[in-house]
Amino acid sequence: MVAKPPTAVTFLAAVLSLVTPSAAGPLASSKRGLVFTPNTTFPSDNYIWTQQPSDLTWYYNYKPLPSPEFNNVTQAAFEFVPMLWGAPQSWDSDTTFVTTVESLIKDRNINISRVLTFNEPDGPTMYGGSDIAPRVAAQVWVNNIIPLQKLGLEVGLPACTGGYSGIPWLTEFLGNCSLILSSADEVRNCTYDFVPLHWYGNFEGLASHIGEYSAAFPNKTIWITEYNLDHQDLADTQNFYNTSAEYFDRLPSVERYSLFGAFRSDVSNVGPNAAMLNKDGQLTDIGAWYLGRPGTGIDPLSGTGASLGRLAASPRVSAALLGSLLAVSTVALLSF
Repeated sequence: MVAKPPTAVTFLAAVLSLVTPSAAGPLASSKRGLVFTPNTTFPSDNYIWTQQPSDLTWYYNYKPLPSPEFNNVTQAAFEFVPMLWGAPQSWDSDTTFVTTVESLIKDRNINISRVLTFNEPDGPTMYGGSDIAPRVAAQVWVNNIIPLQKLGLEVGLPACTGGYSGIPWLTEFLGNCSLILSSADEVRNCTYDFVPLHWYGNFEGLASHIGEYSAAFPNKTIWITEYNLDHQDLADTQNFYNTSAEYFDRLPSVERYSLFGAFRSDVSNVGPNAAMLNKDGQLTDIGAWYLGRPGTGIDPLSGTGASLGRLAASPRVSAALLGSLLAVSTVALLSF
């Protein structure tokens, strides 16, 4: 049995589905940033996040150096925030991080104004944590972060896991910092400007987690530098995104946030429905909403794992392209 070719009406419906947005979530927000994890298999995915329109104003990549994929975007338009991910081997004396950031400022004329420190130091490396003892982290901080503070940079506390170990780890870390800096005549403490945190779970738990950190570190702004509802169905995942984004946007204490999901659904370690791209690198509803665009209606589970071009990667199709597609559909209609 030979399959019949699609009719022009079917083709036209497919075209219109690309430009008709689904229900929009919270769109515009200057607080939104990118947790950038580059795709080496499909490098074109890496450029989706800065294609216009995009609401993203900042990014980090777990490293001290900016990603070359964004070399054509200015620091003013898309701020890179360096991260001191873990402790170097020579943790008691190494100053590589401070010299790297200083070089970005002085040699490359990049206006670095903020830095992130230690990714999940209370978590094991097998789950992405940097697994650092608080006393080691304190010495690395004194060697690398305090010199940057003297240059006027704002710094964030280490970003702990969403578990119960986070606040106790930070408390011990700050205590060790004080021991290093203080003398018999003077008590000194490590200072910080904002408090990053991570969360994977439901919205109620997220709101409670933010409340606990706000109470533990009063009068400091919060950055949610990794968060998502992992391994849940699509409706719950979208509702979580919409609710949390609306909450962050109206909460003055939340200065910035970055959804962990800027990758394809078939490689997502937080479940396919939490990813911003489907298997073909097309923006899902959450991906489009996060960029400040109308939804795409694209199912995260759709696609074959190929790179199918950029039409469905953007919910907005140019008038010229749409006109060409409609012309093709008209010719096809006349031929049937």
